Amino acid sequence: MHWLYLLLSLSALFAASKTAGWVVVVLLVLSLILFVAWMVGWVSARISTGSRTDAQIISPEELRRLREQAEARKAAAQSNPVDPQA
Repeated sequence: MHWLYLLLSLSALFAASKTAGWVVVVLLVLSLILFVAWMVGWVSARISTGSRTDAQIISPEELRRLREQAEARKAAAQSNPVDPQA
């Protein structure tokens, strides 16, 4: 949808170059507004493609389980120290 704003902005700019009088100012302002709308839409689309969905968020139970696994690995590593001379 945001690409439509760019197309309309370019067409308003082209129309401003072909006309004369106060209509040129109106068309230039319209072109600027449509270009800014295109930029906002483009940035919004870029940000939304990189965002996570709610399904990717770790639940508290999953987080607790991961912490327990990390603590178990840490405790196992401390109880079985590796001899660097071996």
